[in-house]
Amino acid sequence: MRGSSSSRWGRTTGAPGGRPGPGRGPGPLGLAPGAAEAPLIAPPRRPAPPPRHFTVHLGFTAPGPAQARELAVGYAEALSLLRPELALGAAALSPADAWHRAERLFCGAVGPDAEHCVDVAGHPGFHHAAGPGGLGWGDGDS
Repeated sequence: MRGSSSSRWGRTTGAPGGRPGPGRGPGPLGLAPGAAEAPLIAPPRRPAPPPRHFTVHLGFTAPGPAQARELAVGYAEALSLLRPELALGAAALSPADAWHRAERLFCGAVGPDAEHCVDVAGHPGFHHAAGPGGLGWGDGDS
């Protein structure tokens, strides 16, 4: 710890951040005033991984599968209104003890402009894109 007396510190702490003021010589790393300092931490060698998809499992009770499906659709639609980044078409329903039996809640059919149908799975008639004036496509009433 030699050389760290207050008189030594007075030479290098003339400006905020411990750098010398103008005309006071090299900074604490031996750099000239105004020179860029080398970063102390090197950038990572590997690129950052791409974002991953995750699933949230919400438990609730219902008298039967039909009522559970209706509640699950309502929950998914309500959450998608609050958080538009949620993938509504990926919502599924399964019994609490059998996640391997998950069934899709929404149709998800791909339309002519690459939009996805947001009606419930197995719906009759046209497919409909998201939004109040969403595009309709398909066989219709046939």
